[in-house]
Amino acid sequence: MKDRPSLYTLLALLTFALLPGPAAAQTPFKLYISADMEGVAGVVSEQQILPSGFEYSRFREFMTAEVNTVIDAAFAAGATEIVVSDSHGNGQNLLIEKFPKKVSVVRSWPRPLMMMEGIDESFAGVVLLGYHTSTHNEAGVRAHTLSSARLTEVRINDRQVGEGEISAAIAGHFGVPVILVTGDDQLVKELQGSLGNVEGAVVKWAHGFHSARTLTPTEANEVIRAATERALGRIKSFKPYKVATPVRFDLRFKSYRQADMLSYLPIVERIDSHTVRYIAKDMPAASKFVEFAVTYEADMDP
Repeated sequence: MKDRPSLYTLLALLTFALLPGPAAAQTPFKLYISADMEGVAGVVSEQQILPSGFEYSRFREFMTAEVNTVIDAAFAAGATEIVVSDSHGNGQNLLIEKFPKKVSVVRSWPRPLMMMEGIDESFAGVVLLGYHTSTHNEAGVRAHTLSSARLTEVRINDRQVGEGEISAAIAGHFGVPVILVTGDDQLVKELQGSLGNVEGAVVKWAHGFHSARTLTPTEANEVIRAATERALGRIKSFKPYKVATPVRFDLRFKSYRQADMLSYLPIVERIDSHTVRYIAKDMPAASKFVEFAVTYEADMDP
């Protein structure tokens, strides 16, 4: 008859079995954060969002803190890797030294996937942080789409869209859902109306293009943390935002000149005096065209 293992041996084996395995054995759980600035708590004008603004340096801190709030909640929920897209202005706003390990940051422009550069099929979800309403919306702080200086309307397959829908559609191409949006009350209302039951974190209430009632940064981060935890807690319930292909992308410019010049390209159709249309095979292809259309200038530096 074989000897039975002692109680101490059994306890040792049980303890060993309960110890966490090597990092390589952890199931990958990647989160993508696309961070804009107009929807950050306290932002109401160019004084907070442009490098020349007297409050810009402070609001870089606030923007970074909001992103870190999502990061902390995500790691606490089991995330193994996070990619952050600095999607505002010059793409060099976030204070990257304040981020923890296992976080990488996409910076500067141009980028083939615009505000979603770096997204792919390996991500579990997307957070659109600090976003704002679209150029066709009558409400919202700093409402615009892609370029406040150049564009008055953007459409995908004849539907008016803002940056939130464009980013969601790019993520949707890869089968990745948006799980949370943060910004003013009008932004959350707009994107929940188009994307479905995504979680929303309202950090201010718009009174106009340059006015809002806002939470303090401390309270805004509490709201964002709670919303992130709710979103991650039901992450399997979200569906990718997919658009039909081929993608019909219309850009309406404030000036005749851009529409006129772009119409010289054989791949572009001029719809009216200010509007051009590009038909793309999918959202990544559409993104490349839009990035070119709103970024290219003949006198670009090498």
